[in-house]
Amino acid sequence: MVEIKDPYIGSHQRRVADLARAIAQEMELPRERVHGIRIAALIHDIGKISIPTEILSKPGRLNGAEFELIKNHPGYAYQMLKTIDFSWPVAEIVYQHHERLDGSGYPRALTDKNILLEAKILGVADVVEAMASHRPYRPALGIDVALEELRRNTGILYDPDVVNACIRLFQKDEFEFRVEARGPGPAAAGPVVR
Repeated sequence: MVEIKDPYIGSHQRRVADLARAIAQEMELPRERVHGIRIAALIHDIGKISIPTEILSKPGRLNGAEFELIKNHPGYAYQMLKTIDFSWPVAEIVYQHHERLDGSGYPRALTDKNILLEAKILGVADVVEAMASHRPYRPALGIDVALEELRRNTGILYDPDVVNACIRLFQKDEFEFRVEARGPGPAAAGPVVR
């Protein structure tokens, strides 16, 4: 559904799911918990189908009102997912993926102890993929910039254990993003983004 509205979001969700799964495995979480994180990551931006397309694909910076609309997407996703009987708290993980340890996240300004570990993992994977990839409003910033963001804000915005696991994956060359072909049809293998 999301990919029909915006092809970028579908490929973003797949790349985030790959990284979130790799982080969870690096943290040696149980296999079933890793699977739950991957499922949540694959649909974490489903709430964006409720956001006008012209805002999602706007080439410039969003104004305040537009950003407030974007900040509603985790809540929209939660409403869509909360009645589905998953084996994991998928709806809540998705709802919390923009929350930050210091309470500066959205939509509920949750703090560290109130954020699920799965959501912390998803949040880190989402930030890294978003910064490393091209967005409608800016070119890709690259993995080095994304990892520096994590280092600078570890323990403030991002969980230190999650950050350390993520950084280890890239330092050991055990993870790389595959860039998918744009347009309709199956994804094609493309250049690696590090």
